[in-house]
Amino acid sequence: MDSIKIFKSVDELSLYFAQKLAECIRKTPANSFFSMALSGGSSPQLIFEYLASHYIDHINWQKVLVFWGDERCVEPESNESNFRMAKESLLDFIPISTINVFRIIGESNPYIEADRYAEVIRRLVPSQNSIPRFDFMMLGLGDDGHTASIFPGNTHLFNSDKLFEVAQNPYSKQKRITATGKIINQSRFIVFIVTGESKAEMVARIIEKKDGYENLPASMVHPEYGELLWLLDDKAAMKLHF
Repeated sequence: MDSIKIFKSVDELSLYFAQKLAECIRKTPANSFFSMALSGGSSPQLIFEYLASHYIDHINWQKVLVFWGDERCVEPESNESNFRMAKESLLDFIPISTINVFRIIGESNPYIEADRYAEVIRRLVPSQNSIPRFDFMMLGLGDDGHTASIFPGNTHLFNSDKLFEVAQNPYSKQKRITATGKIINQSRFIVFIVTGESKAEMVARIIEKKDGYENLPASMVHPEYGELLWLLDDKAAMKLHF
């Protein structure tokens, strides 16, 4: 089931996200962990900062296992590191054990790391139909229709039989490690977070299924046994016709 929520501000969007996340964690059985895959980007950073400011005590963070849906092939100290962004905006402020945080080692050989990270997830995240199933996955949307680190023209990575692949940013040529559609679409709950006027045309193209939308990686996100939720601010939603 897909649904769309539109908000007047990023703060309102962040509050809704926080409430939804807290609700999902509360529903987790007492003897189970809650697996969550984070994304990078400016909008997730604002949400992380909101969680750190308002939801430290409203979520049982000790139940959460933190993973990432993609990472740039950089050192964790790099300003480009998704891990660093999440650490400095959220993880440093919440009561979560470091042993519950599983970063993609961006400074390692990317091909070896993609396989290693997949095995970590296979070991820690319960599977359905032999595929690990994240309880909660955050995704962003690029101006070009990319999601995670799967860019237009590389949709074969989305359809890969692997859980994680090595991708390349077509603009900067930087290598990245990314989740594939195999594990993305297995997730129990997927949240697309999209803000800003620059994303409005792409949001409308995908949601309203305009010409060529099916070739965009973000349009391929359809959880087979889960729920897909779009959280948009009013600027990102300004070209939708409903």
